[in-house]
Amino acid sequence: MCPIAYARVDAAECVAEACCMLRTIDWRIAPHNSPSAQSIWNAISRQSQILCLLLVFSSAACGGGQDFSKTDEANSTKRLVRPGVEVLISDSLHLVSGKRVGLVTNHTGIDRSGRSDIDILADHPEITLAALYAPEHGIRGEERAGAAIEGGVDERTGVVIHSLYGDTRKPTSDMLKGVDVLVFDMQDVGARYYTYVSTMALAMEAAGEHNIPFLVLDRPNPIRGDVVQGNTLNPSYKTFVGMYEVPMRHGMTPGELARMYVGDFGISVDLTVVPIEGWTRDMTFDNTNLPWVAPSPNMPDVASALAYPGTCLFEGTPISVGRGTEKAFQWIGAPWLDGQELAEALNEYEIDGVRFEPVTFTPRNAGDRKFEGVSVEGVQLIALSTDYDASRAGVAMLIETYRVSQENWSWYEAHFDRLAGTDGLRLGIAANVAYEELVSGWDIGIREFESRRAPYLLY
Repeated sequence: MCPIAYARVDAAECVAEACCMLRTIDWRIAPHNSPSAQSIWNAISRQSQILCLLLVFSSAACGGGQDFSKTDEANSTKRLVRPGVEVLISDSLHLVSGKRVGLVTNHTGIDRSGRSDIDILADHPEITLAALYAPEHGIRGEERAGAAIEGGVDERTGVVIHSLYGDTRKPTSDMLKGVDVLVFDMQDVGARYYTYVSTMALAMEAAGEHNIPFLVLDRPNPIRGDVVQGNTLNPSYKTFVGMYEVPMRHGMTPGELARMYVGDFGISVDLTVVPIEGWTRDMTFDNTNLPWVAPSPNMPDVASALAYPGTCLFEGTPISVGRGTEKAFQWIGAPWLDGQELAEALNEYEIDGVRFEPVTFTPRNAGDRKFEGVSVEGVQLIALSTDYDASRAGVAMLIETYRVSQENWSWYEAHFDRLAGTDGLRLGIAANVAYEELVSGWDIGIREFESRRAPYLLY
């Protein structure tokens, strides 16, 4: 990892700062007019020259990753953020004290120190952890996308684990026996397709049907809460990868979505949200002090989460989305693509906040069976800001890859339409409808959604 690139610091600033630090060290060593100071400074100067050159080269070498060069000053520093699970224990323990708790969670349910919410609740003397419920990817987040999850017993606590991603996706009466309150604590990625909030919705329904209070321990939207982008789901395409009429990038936390599920989408349940402390809507996950834990095996960092609202659409095509690489959802590719040609074509779209660069990669243990062990060419999305529109970028990428793929192309129609929330996008691309026409109606849906969600925002 390159800390210079990751922190989004200009290389020249790094060099200047390094040299300034060296001068400061010099003045602390000896008076500036002494012979010893001069000799020390001469030695340090020679070293500083080398250091400065190294800084320049290291910064350049890291330039192909996250850029975020246009990020606002408000997004440039980390702030103290406490997730809902910490706020629960410190300020809202009465919500679970003396109660038998059912916990819907996975490996992302951690506090700032990385301690699991399973252990936090199980070890607390005033709480009885009665049951665990596992979503897609399993309680430890290790299973591939779409793989059925088995139930079992948590080895450390001895608490039973019920699967909510197998034959059953909604807790049954038997699963809820002996539970006084049902708690949800998982890290979402901020895109409509991600199934953790669908699991939350079904768990809310079950809790309401069994008169069990539902508690959301809130967590940040990792790709900001002040940005809404993409098309809004057509309710005719309601599935587990899009249950309600929200855009591709919805800009809400799990707790806010839960409030909207109750207030706008008709789920009847006794809902309480334990809020995040210290998070504001302009923050990405990188601006929190929280440890990033890949929410699923192919979500390695915030850059992938930012790209996901757009490139996830390629799951419904023959094109690889970089699963099985360190840049999943930031890379797309196929053996028949010319990366340089594709990057040039996409950069001509001049989509704000993003550029495209050619890339060659080899998917390994990808899980989607696309070009396993095969070298492919394609492009990488380079984010120049954290508010770039990945959904519009994704449409441009679909248009151009479809154009050059010809006989190599095939739609996975049902899956693509489920992700897109409509068949209109697929049919439009196949009919060579222009890019601007394909996305022209999205802004109306976004404005309507922003108005609908407003009463449910907490931050």
